[in-house]
Amino acid sequence: MNGMKEEIREYALECGFDACGFAEARPVGNAAVAEYRRWLASGKHFCMDYLARYSDVRDDPRQLLDGARTVISLAVNYYPERLQPADAPQFSYYAYGKDYHDVVKSKLRNVAAFITDRWNVSCRVCVDTAPMRERYWAQQAGIGFIGRNNQLILPGKGSYFFLGEIVTDLQIEPDSPCMTSCGDCRRCVEACPASALPGDYGALDARRCISCLTIEYRGEFTDEMAAIFGNRVYGCDDCQKACPHNRFARASKVKEFSPSQEFLSLSYDSLQQLSEDGFRRLFKDSAVKRTKYSGLMRNISAITRKHP
Repeated sequence: MNGMKEEIREYALECGFDACGFAEARPVGNAAVAEYRRWLASGKHFCMDYLARYSDVRDDPRQLLDGARTVISLAVNYYPERLQPADAPQFSYYAYGKDYHDVVKSKLRNVAAFITDRWNVSCRVCVDTAPMRERYWAQQAGIGFIGRNNQLILPGKGSYFFLGEIVTDLQIEPDSPCMTSCGDCRRCVEACPASALPGDYGALDARRCISCLTIEYRGEFTDEMAAIFGNRVYGCDDCQKACPHNRFARASKVKEFSPSQEFLSLSYDSLQQLSEDGFRRLFKDSAVKRTKYSGLMRNISAITRKHP
């Protein structure tokens, strides 16, 4: 069985993944379920109502595939090789290149096809949009731990990674869960410009989080909201930049995640003058399209209150 696991892991690395781990497909632990329920009840998920849906599937990955026996958790590095100028309107690093949903799903399908062809079994791939506890299963599969900033941190590699899963009815010996933790470190809590991280694990307050406000939230911004954005026009990476584990971050080798020169050249003026057609052309293959043209214009308007 170990030989089977290593075959899959080796192929996943060949496909561009940086980590691959295995966990038994079973219900999510009671403590993790209770913690998530408390978080929802507190309203800290804010406008992300989808996080409260499909709780039966979210609490048991076996609901995603009949006869599921294994969850394979995979991670791929997206840390950009080139960064925007520090004085430009800032986009979160994950949005620099092509939409990760498409890129990661393609890689997952390659691994799933390998497994299906090799052992004549069934697989289902998941990338973010499925009701899957991605970070939980990544920790169970041993590839990383959930940090105080709610990011999945890979020891020795950092947190700039996209996650994906393959649920399969192939029985594979599970890896040991990752038991590392942040210890007493609170750098992310102290670095958050919006005080969205109270410091307790799993306690992110999306009502204040700049990433949630600039990407998920569809309403208008109050002056109080806009005041915390600084020059962040789409997302925020401050809690990751402050994390000491990210001293190990290295540029991704996945060419689809490399930013274009046009993207890196975006300025306050060019964004304010961007037409809807220009938005569609520039961001047609990007995760930025999630916020839509109207959302991006709302965001640039908010941050130019301080940067006319």
